[in-house]
Amino acid sequence: MPQSQARSLVHPGGPRWLVQNPGMQTWSSHSPSSTPGSGRGKHRPRATVHREEDSEERNQGLVGAVEKGTIQHFLRLAQQGTEEKERERALVSLRRGLQHPETQQTFIWLEGSMRTLVGLLTSNQALLQLEAARCLHELSHSEQSAVAEACLPATSYLLTYLSGHSSDFISPHLTVLEALGYALSQLLQVKEAPEMIIPSPSADSSVLGSTLPEHILRLLQPGPKLNLGVAVEFAWCLHYIICSQVDNTLLISHGGLSTLGLLLLDMAGAVQRTEDTGLELLACPVLRCLSNLLTEAAMEVVGGQNQLEDERVVAALFILLQFFLQKQPSLLPEGLWLLNNLTANSPSFCTSLLSMDLIEPLLQLLPVSNVVSILVLTVLCNVAEKGPAYCQRLWPGPLLSCLIGTLAFPDIEVVGQSLELLQLLFLYQPEAAKDFLQQSGVQVLERHQEEAQLQDRVRALQQTALHQ
Repeated sequence: MPQSQARSLVHPGGPRWLVQNPGMQTWSSHSPSSTPGSGRGKHRPRATVHREEDSEERNQGLVGAVEKGTIQHFLRLAQQGTEEKERERALVSLRRGLQHPETQQTFIWLEGSMRTLVGLLTSNQALLQLEAARCLHELSHSEQSAVAEACLPATSYLLTYLSGHSSDFISPHLTVLEALGYALSQLLQVKEAPEMIIPSPSADSSVLGSTLPEHILRLLQPGPKLNLGVAVEFAWCLHYIICSQVDNTLLISHGGLSTLGLLLLDMAGAVQRTEDTGLELLACPVLRCLSNLLTEAAMEVVGGQNQLEDERVVAALFILLQFFLQKQPSLLPEGLWLLNNLTANSPSFCTSLLSMDLIEPLLQLLPVSNVVSILVLTVLCNVAEKGPAYCQRLWPGPLLSCLIGTLAFPDIEVVGQSLELLQLLFLYQPEAAKDFLQQSGVQVLERHQEEAQLQDRVRALQQTALHQ
């Protein structure tokens, strides 16, 4: 994750620190440094598509690249074979061939090949559906952008199929759903997605013009029917839809925040019950979806603020942060991004943070990394900015000594965010400035007097501290 400073937005009533998650606008793939359609999710924690291959196939190993005539033969057998087992074997052979870049290129230039594959996908025979989905899966996560883009014509059929099988969404064919979810998530990353796949509800063949968003949210509802592999793939689909920013208010009006919030609570409960849950795979897209929906300017208009319960969400998030700290530190920034966006414009979330005594656990995350430090300090700025009553509850306590410590960090962004927080604290709680002087804070500030990026803020803070 890149070390990017929280961007400050000015709203009526004072500054707010609202951070857009990686994957929003500038970044829209799993890897924050990737552009849409590139990287093919190489850094993405993803569930695997289980292949229940028989022993004969496993013993044969991988086949070589498949020529045009052989592909045509496999497609013809799959479509017109007299026995289902024969048709299935043809698709298995095709899928194994499609693991090779040369075969993928041959396949996409073969007239009618994608149409045949989609036709098999929408058949009423489960085994053929499964193998057709696996073939599409191989194509959709190809390293060759031309191959992935060739899957675009199949998207409208894929959407029609997924949207038209609402009663089958929670079905025995979970492997099919998982494979289709992954294929769709890859298609949603291509650069044409915001124009060709996702567009507004008025476009019948688009994601937002179908019933797919409602089905995705249904797949993410916590409960005994929740399947982790399926949920992971469709959570990433939802993430890419949100990143397009085509119409996120529609997702909020469908109860997106409520569903994701309940899933967050469920994940927190799961990690409390057992250590080996695999939920870290689901946590990343869910946290990003929530964070980015919270940046929507029109959220209050569609009732988004009322979809999250303050204290329960904050408590669940801290349970997950502790879990990440112990098991998956790379996910800490994702959780802190969400906490930042929850507190940016909400005094009630800031109150929950204080009333549940969560400031000290937050401060304990400061040494983890510079990115984590910046996000922790930004969350604390959100709290301090709310005014004297909030700053009074931040101090006295360990905050001031921690800030004197972060001022000694070598990272300029960490120091700069520490200065912002101290300025707010001194403004609303003058006693903190006196304590700062007593703890030799001015001498710590002097280390940064010659740093061009910090000079003005250092002088301003010195003046504030000395004149309180």
